[in-house]
Amino acid sequence: MEDKKADRRTARTQKAIKSAFLSLLAENELSKITVREIADSADVNRATFYKHYLDVYDLYDKVEQEILIDWSTLILDLVELESSDFFRGLVSYISDNRDVFRMVFSPNSPVELRVKLYRALEGLFKQMTSEEIDTDLRDDRLTFMTCYRAQGCLSVLSKWVAEGFRQPEKLIIQIITELDSNTASII
Repeated sequence: MEDKKADRRTARTQKAIKSAFLSLLAENELSKITVREIADSADVNRATFYKHYLDVYDLYDKVEQEILIDWSTLILDLVELESSDFFRGLVSYISDNRDVFRMVFSPNSPVELRVKLYRALEGLFKQMTSEEIDTDLRDDRLTFMTCYRAQGCLSVLSKWVAEGFRQPEKLIIQIITELDSNTASII
C-alpha cells in the first residue's frame, strides 16, 4: 500500500515539474530556463527535481520523447479514417493537450521538435499517397506534394495554437480538410 502511495506521489511530482517546464518553455528559450525556476513554478525543491532529472536538458529530452511517441501513436491510430475524421482526431488531440502544443509551436521552443512532428506526418502522408496512386516512395513529385501537405497542415495548426485556440475546432478541421483534399486531388 505504501508503494502505491509513493508511486502516485512520484507521478504527481513529475507531472507538476513537466507542467511547470512546459509553461516556462512556451515563454522562454530552453537555454534560459533554470532548475530553480522550474522547481519554484512546480512548488518542489531543487533536490526533488534532481531526484527525477539530471538537468533541464534531460527533462526536455524526456518531454520531447513522450510528445513524439504520443504523436506517432495518434497518427497511426487515425491513419485508416476518412480525411475529416483524421483531422478531427488531430485537432481534438492538440486541443486536449494545449499546454504541450503551446510549447511545441512557441518560437522559444527548439525547432527540432516541430521538425520531428512534421516528419512523422509527412511520412504518413507519403505512405498513404504512394499506396493510393501506386507509385514509388522515392518519386520526386510525391515527395514534394507530401511535404507541402504536411507543412500546410502544421502551419494551420501552429497559427491556431499561436492565436490562443481562438477559432473553434470545427472551423480548423474544416479548413485543414479542405486544403488537404485540394492538395491530395492534384497529386
